[in-house]
Amino acid sequence: MTDTVLSSATKEVVIGFDRPFVIIGERINPTGRKVLAAEMAAGDFSRVEADARAQVEAVAHMLDVNAGIPLADEPAILARAVQLVQSITDLPLAIDSSIVAALAAGLAVYKGKALVNSVTGEDERLEAVLPLVKKYGAAVIAISNDETGISEDPDVRFAVAKKIVERAMDYGIPASDVVVDPLVMPIGAINRAGVQVMRLVHRLRTELKVNTSCGASNISFGLPNRDGINSAFLTMAIGAGLTSAITNPLHVDVVRACMGADVMLGHDPDCARWIKRFREAPPPGTGAAGEAGRGRREGGHRRRPA
Repeated sequence: MTDTVLSSATKEVVIGFDRPFVIIGERINPTGRKVLAAEMAAGDFSRVEADARAQVEAVAHMLDVNAGIPLADEPAILARAVQLVQSITDLPLAIDSSIVAALAAGLAVYKGKALVNSVTGEDERLEAVLPLVKKYGAAVIAISNDETGISEDPDVRFAVAKKIVERAMDYGIPASDVVVDPLVMPIGAINRAGVQVMRLVHRLRTELKVNTSCGASNISFGLPNRDGINSAFLTMAIGAGLTSAITNPLHVDVVRACMGADVMLGHDPDCARWIKRFREAPPPGTGAAGEAGRGRREGGHRRRPA
């Protein structure tokens, strides 16, 4: 079985086939968030801190940190964001950027073993990112597209993923440190997008024997009740073998779907995590013993007097 071990200075998280599903919080990302982007560019990280704390409280297992702001000093901003987030939580981080210099800056200040997000299959990109991953002893998300774009054929995407895994091994990066993103497309535009991902995730697990992740909310883009679609997708994808996802842990339906899938797959022994999170507290003034005792008095048989 394949385990991908990530860590902060003090905490370890393992993505693996027979382990609980790993939720990577997506909120620290200025893309599409104009206020957050403006604040980060101006050196105000109060919203970053609030987003980090909220996701930790909502039981994210890791956090993705992105600083993709047009015309800003992304390497400096990403490094500062990584340091700030690590100062307030011990969750491991995914360092997220399309700019190699920003990845390098984030990795240089990171304490622990990070997850680099991400590398694609173009030779130039592989040659730029994989040496960084090796240098800092990180793991990496491999996006299954290349210079030809994103194929709708799962077999083509599998071939790109296989190329990235093999190239990583050439750099001394084990397959266990490559987490493949099968690329989730909007199901509202491509009706078989879900089927394609399930098929590809299964092959990645059984043939390449690698862990997988994705941007889960992509599946519902443009549709109403996105949480409903995301939850259904995640439950089915986990059943097909998906081992982690970058998603919003503040959406209760999504968290419930992931935790429920863990229960069904036997990844939550004795349903302990499910019970801890969702068990209702007894009404004020009553306890388990009181409820049980009242039940016996009301429903039990009384001995008749002799």
